[in-house]
Formats: sequence, C-alpha cells, structure tokens
Amino acid sequence: MALRMWASSTANALRISGGASKAQLSPAFSLSRCFSTVLEGLKYASSHEWVKHEGSVATIGITDHAQDHLGEVVFVELPEPGTVVSQSSSFGNVESVKATSDVNSPISGEVVEVNPKLSETPGLINTSPYEDGWMIKVKPSNPSELESLLGAKEYTKFCEEEDAAH
Repeated sequence: MALRMWASSTANALRISGGASKAQLSPAFSLSRCFSTVLEGLKYASSHEWVKHEGSVATIGITDHAQDHLGEVVFVELPEPGTVVSQSSSFGNVESVKATSDVNSPISGEVVEVNPKLSETPGLINTSPYEDGWMIKVKPSNPSELESLLGAKEYTKFCEEEDAAH
C-alpha cells in the first residue's frame, strides 16, 4: 500500500497518468536514472558545471547531479567581477556537509557578475541549481569552447555511466 501511494505521488509529481503508454514530461527537462534534472538548452562540462549562453553573457553554475552528490551546501567561494577564468580551471569552491569541491569554468572569459545571494544563502545551489543558484556570469573570450561541451542527452548518459561505475 505504501509503495502504491509513493508510486502514485511520484507519477503525479512527474505528470504521468496511469493510463498513458508514454510519460508526458515537460520538454524543458529530462530525467536520468537518479532523477537529477538536466535542462535542455544548456551545455554541460564533464566536471558537472552548466553554462547558459545568452547574447554576450554566459551564466555558469553546478548541475543538479553535482549538488545532489555534494549534499547540503554550506559555503560558496566565488571570484570577484573582473577576474579572468579559463576553461576547465577552478574559479571557486563549494563547501558542503560532506566535502569541499573546486568549481571549474566550462568556458574562458571575464567574470562580469557574481551571484550575491549565495554568500547569504548558499543552499540555493541545492534548491535551485539552474535558476537562483547560478554562480557567475562571464563574458566569453572564446565562444567556440561551447562546442566542446555536452548537450543534455550526452550529459545525462555521462552521469548514468559515471554513477554505474561507482
């Protein structure tokens, strides 16, 4: 009975109807086996950061998969605006109840903005990794670096394979 209630509430949360032959998921996201959200339209680094390039600015944060593995985030160290970041190099770190981890930039460029909310409320990374929990905004110096990053489907597959190996 408890399992049926859990399945029913999970189906409702995912908007899956009992009689449907296929899941009706919003096209805005896909799910991996571990139920981490992976958004379409973003690019992903294998070090578990995401980037959203809009106009002349790219927003960067860590993925839902990464925050899930980190656990409760308690502190975030970010660079100052004006700092130059390089692709695959650390620009800050995230401290959780489990560990402190470097955060790498998926692209190179100049930091033009830092999320001021994270100094007071670092848990936004856990509750809203793609919206309120973004970390930095960068003016890309080499936009072609985006082509070397993973799309949503590739990143989902990467996470599933990485989790299966552990």
